[in-house]
Amino acid sequence: MGLADYIWLGILSVFQGPEMFSVFGLPVSVTLVMILAGFLLGIAVGATPGLAGPIAMAISLPILISAFGYTPEALLPVMGFLIGVMKGATVGGAVPAILFNTPGTPDAFMTTLDGYPMTRNGQAKKALRVAHFSSASGDTFSDIVLIICAPFLALLVEDYLDLPEKTALLILSLSFIAAVIGGSPAKGLISVGLGLLAVFIGTGEDFYPRLSLGTASLSDGFPIAAAILGILIVSAVFKELEGLWQEKRRSGKIEPIADRGDQRLHVKEIRRFFPYIARSAVIGTAIGALPGIGSSLAATLGYTVGRGRYEKRRVEGAPEFGSGAPEGVAATEAANSSVSGANLIPVLSLGIPGNAAAVFLILAAESIGGFNPGPSVFRFTTDAVNPELVVAFGLFTSMFIANALNWTIGGVFMRSMGVMVRIPKQLLLPVVLLLTLTAIYVQEARMVAIWFTLGFGVLGYLMRSVGISPLPFVIAFILGGKLEDSARQAFAATGGDPFFLFTHPIALVFMLLSVGVIVFSTRKPRDLG
Repeated sequence: MGLADYIWLGILSVFQGPEMFSVFGLPVSVTLVMILAGFLLGIAVGATPGLAGPIAMAISLPILISAFGYTPEALLPVMGFLIGVMKGATVGGAVPAILFNTPGTPDAFMTTLDGYPMTRNGQAKKALRVAHFSSASGDTFSDIVLIICAPFLALLVEDYLDLPEKTALLILSLSFIAAVIGGSPAKGLISVGLGLLAVFIGTGEDFYPRLSLGTASLSDGFPIAAAILGILIVSAVFKELEGLWQEKRRSGKIEPIADRGDQRLHVKEIRRFFPYIARSAVIGTAIGALPGIGSSLAATLGYTVGRGRYEKRRVEGAPEFGSGAPEGVAATEAANSSVSGANLIPVLSLGIPGNAAAVFLILAAESIGGFNPGPSVFRFTTDAVNPELVVAFGLFTSMFIANALNWTIGGVFMRSMGVMVRIPKQLLLPVVLLLTLTAIYVQEARMVAIWFTLGFGVLGYLMRSVGISPLPFVIAFILGGKLEDSARQAFAATGGDPFFLFTHPIALVFMLLSVGVIVFSTRKPRDLG
C-alpha cells in the first residue's frame, strides 16, 4: 500500500467510523461528534480562569474510556475528543484575557497586555476577532508542519537509531525537559527523579515486586491515571484553594464598557497583521517541536519579536505595544496556538510527550491499546495494512476537522463563553476535584486508587509550593517504562556491554548533549551593566 492509500484509509476511519446518528439519511460517525463536543468543551474551559485544556482532558479521559471501552474502535473517538479540547482551550483562553484582564490559560497572559486595553477603549469585539483569526491561522500552519515533519522524523529515527541510540535519546529528552521547564535545572532533575522513582515501584522483571515494601497495594505499581491526575490536577486544585484561603474575597462589579468605532476585521487590517502572524506561527511551531518547552515561551517570544517590528514601523498616533495595539494580540495568539500541532511532532515520531495535553493523548493510547506512538507508527507495509499508520492519518484528519470548526464556529462560540469567567473559583474548584476523583474511581473501581490520587496531589502541592514544576515528573513517569525496556533490550543486544551508551557514536553524542544541556542551563548570564 502506498501513501495515498493510507491517507484515504485514515480519512475514512474518521468519516465512516461507528455511526452515532444520521441526518437526512446520511450517517454521522461518532468520531465527528466527539471532535465537535471536545472543541466546544475546550473553548468553555479555556474561557474559565482556573481551568485549562489538560484539566478537561484529565477528567474526560477515564469517563470516555468507560463509555467506549478498550476496543480499537474506541481509539479515534476518544483521541478526537481530546484533540478538540486541546484546540478549543487554546483559542478560548483569549476570551477572559481580553475581556477581563484574566488569562484563561497561562499562555494567554501576554494577550492581556494589548487585549484588555483594547476592551477599555471600546474595541473588545475587534480584539476577539483579531485573536480568533490569528489563533486559527497559527494552528493551521502548525498542523501542516506536523503532517510533513512527523513521518519524516520517524522514518529517520527508524533508519539510523538502534536500541542504544534510542535509550540515549530518551535520556536526552528527560535532561532537556528537566533543564527547560523545571524552574531550574536542579528542581527539574528532582522532579524527573521523583517521576522515575514512582514509575519503578512495583515494576520490573523480578519474581518479587520492586520497591513495594511488601504491601499488596504497591505490588502492581501506581495506576498511571492516578499518578498523572493527582500530580497535575489535584495539586493545582489544592494550590488554588490555598490562594483563595489567603486572599480576601474581592468585591465589586466589572462596569460595562460601550463599544466604540468599527468592530469588524477588514482585509486591509488582515494584510497589516499578516507579517506578525507569520513570524509568530514559525516561532511557535519551532518551539512546539521541542519537547517540554510549551506555549508560554512561544507567546513571549512571538510578542517580543512582534514588538520590535511594530516599534520600527509605528505611525504617529497609533497605540504602543502594551497599550491596545491589535498587532500585539495577533502576534501572541498566533504564537501560542501554533504550538498545539507542533507539540505532537515528538509524540507521534518519538513517543515523547512535550506538554500536558500530549501527555493525555499518550495516556489514551496506552489505556485503550492498538496504537503505540513512536517510529514504528510510520512504517509503510506492502503485504498488510499497518493499523497504527491508519490511526495516525485519522488523527491528522481529526486535527484538520477541529481546525475547520475553529474557522467556522470557533469565533462565535468563544465570544459567547465570556459568561464563564463569572463563576466563583471557590465554587468551581471543589467541583473539579470531585469530578477528578470520580473519574479515577470509574476507571480503577478501587478505593486505593483514590488514595493514590490524593497522595500524588499532596506531593504535587508540595512541589508547587517550593517552585518545582510537576510536568517533568509526569513526563518521566510516562517515559520511565520505555527507558527501562529500551535499556534492557540494548544491554541484551550488545552482548551484556554495560557501556553500550558510550561505545556507539550517536548514543555517545546524545549523552554528551544531555550533560551539556544541564551544564549550559545552569550558567547565569553575565551582567554587562
